[in-house]
Amino acid sequence: MKMLSAWRPFALAPVLLALAGAATAAEIPLLSAVTGDAQTDYTVKMQVLVIMTLLGLLPVLVLMSTSFVRFVIVLSLLRQALGLQQGLPNRIVTGVALILTILVMRPVGEQMWERAFLPYDEDRIGLQQALVEAKEPLSRFMLAQTSKAALQQVSQLAREPAVTEPSQHAFAVQLAAFVLSELKTAFQIGCMLFIPFMVIDLVVSSVLMAMGMMMLSPLVISLPLKLLLFVLVDGWTLTVNTLVTSVRAF
Repeated sequence: MKMLSAWRPFALAPVLLALAGAATAAEIPLLSAVTGDAQTDYTVKMQVLVIMTLLGLLPVLVLMSTSFVRFVIVLSLLRQALGLQQGLPNRIVTGVALILTILVMRPVGEQMWERAFLPYDEDRIGLQQALVEAKEPLSRFMLAQTSKAALQQVSQLAREPAVTEPSQHAFAVQLAAFVLSELKTAFQIGCMLFIPFMVIDLVVSSVLMAMGMMMLSPLVISLPLKLLLFVLVDGWTLTVNTLVTSVRAF
C-alpha cells in the first residue's frame, strides 16, 4: 500500500487529463443533431476532437516537460563512449532514465497532486482551475532549468510581447526553451564523460600502431580497459549522482 502511495503523484498528469477528457465528454455530446427543413445533419463537437488530439500527444508532452530528455541523452552518450552499443540495450537505457526522472520529478508530482487533483476530486475547484494549478509547479520546475538566453531566443522566435518576469511567458515558450536548455546541458555532461574514454582509445591506438599491430582492432583492447576504469571509479554511482544533482531545485 505504501508503494502505491509513493507512485501516486507521478500518475497525476495522465490521470488529470484523462479526467478532464471524461468530464468534458460528459458535458459535451460527441455528436450534435442540427435539424433543417427536410434533413438532419450530424456534426462532431470541436472540443471533443481537441481533447482526443491532446490525449494522443500526452506521452510526448509528459516526457518533454521533465528531465527525461537530459537523462536519456547522457546515458546514450555514455554507452557510446564505453563502446557498448550492443551490450547495453535501448530498453535498459530508457528504463534507467525513466527511473531517474521519477526520482527527480517526485516533488513536482506531489505538488500537482495536492494542489490540482485532490481539490478537483473533492469538487472544491473546477476543471479549468485544476489545470492552472497543475501547470504552476511544472512551470516553476522548467524555468529553474531553463537558461535566460534560450528563453529570450524562443520568445523572439514566437514574436511574443516583452514581459518582465520569466513566469509571464506563454507555457509553449517555456516548454520550447526548457527543451533547448535540456539538450545543451545533456551535451555538456556527455562531453565530460567522453573525455577519459577518448584518452584511453587514443593511447591504445598509439600503442598498437607503435607495435606494428595495425590489424588488431583497438576496440578489442580498449573496451576491457574502459570497463575496468568505469568499475574501479564506481562509474554508475558517479554518473547518477551527476545527473540528479545537475537538476536545479525549484
